[in-house]
Amino acid sequence: METPVREPTFLLLTALAGEPVHGYGLIAEVGRLSEGRISLRPGTLYGALDRLVDAGWVAVEREETVDGRLRRYYRLTETGGEQLAAETERMRRNVEAATARLRAAKPAPRLNGRLA
Repeated sequence: METPVREPTFLLLTALAGEPVHGYGLIAEVGRLSEGRISLRPGTLYGALDRLVDAGWVAVEREETVDGRLRRYYRLTETGGEQLAAETERMRRNVEAATARLRAAKPAPRLNGRLA
């Protein structure tokens, strides 16, 4: 059985699902996707990206120099897309199970001001 990916990894893969993104763009996108809950530091980001590249889930798309600094763009690989899809499905099943249990509870608890 595959170990579920941690939320920051899931959000990095999600951020890369559309188009190639450079490092600082990934930091911003993970912040947006998590509604500010997760704030990646550059050292953490690049360590995670190195692990994802080593795993074959992410690849370097291209490099360019901007203002004298190297900017590396990353993309999701086919294997990374498969991993993201599998993790998304696992999470969807968990949400379905939790939602069904909450609906069966009496009285029905409220989630964010709405009935479950």
